[in-house]
Amino acid sequence: MAKISVFDMAGKAVSETELADAVFGITPNEAVMHAMVVNYLANQRQGTQSTLTRTEVRGGGRKPWRQKGTGHARQGSIRAPQWTHGGVALGPKPRDYRYALNKKVRRLAMKSALSTKVLDNNMIVLDTLAVDAYKTKTIVEMLKALNVEGKALIVTAEANGKVIKSAANIKGVKTAAVNTLNVYDILNYDKFIVSKDAVAKIEEVYAK
Repeated sequence: MAKISVFDMAGKAVSETELADAVFGITPNEAVMHAMVVNYLANQRQGTQSTLTRTEVRGGGRKPWRQKGTGHARQGSIRAPQWTHGGVALGPKPRDYRYALNKKVRRLAMKSALSTKVLDNNMIVLDTLAVDAYKTKTIVEMLKALNVEGKALIVTAEANGKVIKSAANIKGVKTAAVNTLNVYDILNYDKFIVSKDAVAKIEEVYAK
């Protein structure tokens, strides 16, 4: 089992903890992580785009000119796709972009993403993550003490309203509970800041 330092919110190393190799110590599978990220982004799409076909555009019910004898090419409607203000041919219509990946693939992708953070030394474990009041300053000072630069994902064992609100106005910082954690966020944020009890919960879920 790999050992990692545990810090307090003042940035001081207070102890060490062991990480389960089955969750935080596997060889990352890039192909599976890529598949999971593509799946996540596809599932975020609203799919509400909609264009008007020639039957849906207003007007164009009458044939613009007779079939023969005018010298023009034959036309059946001024709302055909080749006309200005005509309908769109083969345009997008509302659809559902969601699809599912196998459970084994999802679990492997999550463990690969977590292991990547450990390998790159971008995982920070906190002994406790407690905020007494709704104060952005508390989270800002914690990030400064931990020498966190760039984007950071803060993970707690359970949804903590004070932590969520305190970090909400900080650019590049996002909070998540263990049950809302996803591969895209883990890879998208530079630093993975997680409380010690959240680590235990992650191992409980994914070490099986």
